[in-house]
Amino acid sequence: MALPLHATTGERIWHYTFLTICVLIFAFLIIPILVIIPLSFNAQPYFTFTPEMVAFDPAGYSTKWYEAFFSDSNWRAAVKNSLIIALFSTIISTFLGTLAALGLSQKDFPFKTAMMGILISPMIVPLIISAAGMFFFYAKINLLGTHIGVILAHAALATPFVVITVTATLTGFDHSLTRAAANLGSSPTNTFFRITVPLITPGVISGALFAFITSFDEVVVVLFVGSVNQRTIPWAMFSGIREEISPTILAVATLLITFSIILLFMVELLRRRNERLRGITPH
Repeated sequence: MALPLHATTGERIWHYTFLTICVLIFAFLIIPILVIIPLSFNAQPYFTFTPEMVAFDPAGYSTKWYEAFFSDSNWRAAVKNSLIIALFSTIISTFLGTLAALGLSQKDFPFKTAMMGILISPMIVPLIISAAGMFFFYAKINLLGTHIGVILAHAALATPFVVITVTATLTGFDHSLTRAAANLGSSPTNTFFRITVPLITPGVISGALFAFITSFDEVVVVLFVGSVNQRTIPWAMFSGIREEISPTILAVATLLITFSIILLFMVELLRRRNERLRGITPH
């Protein structure tokens, strides 16, 4: 945001100081991630920049670690598990989270604050505690080491993101539209699917994308409740760092970074579309 022309000297100093702090924090968070990308093209099996890479010699760069990733059956199995688990957990969490948000958006909903706190508790409770609790619970109902168990665990972790996203969408929802539809003789079901659903769809899809990312990147819970048959990409990366150091991990990390950027870009497009539907000028 640009400073107004009448800004005082103190306001200008604070503005540029705050801007500098934000840039430094952004650089602190992003630079370590950006370093991974060129290292994933290292022709040598090292985690450091070789003299050839520093000199921008083409001989110092290679895509063999990406080729190793796509040709390795273990990595392909991990990708398959990650996609299956993330897809089904996203479907479950999106369905449950949307229903919960619709209920919480009602003015006469009892104990709204308490229910919201319970629904978003998986985001607050340390993940290791949630994972340990799920382990003991699953051990009693024989869900340890099953795809269903991991899917349900990830759905529980992802549902709060859907609840928050859809609730935020419903905050600016114009209820006069549903009242107008009722006055014109539309049934509640028809009103819901013809008016409410189209208007909240961008928020629902955004929540689903956040849920998918949450499940796709999760590693702690799957280590507790999963088995080798549910080995996901984060689990494979974690095991690879502990057991055998290979630049293939850097290639996988680069692919995940690219994938996450694409998903976040889609979330931003949906946010802008949602603002246009609600008559808000995107900024």
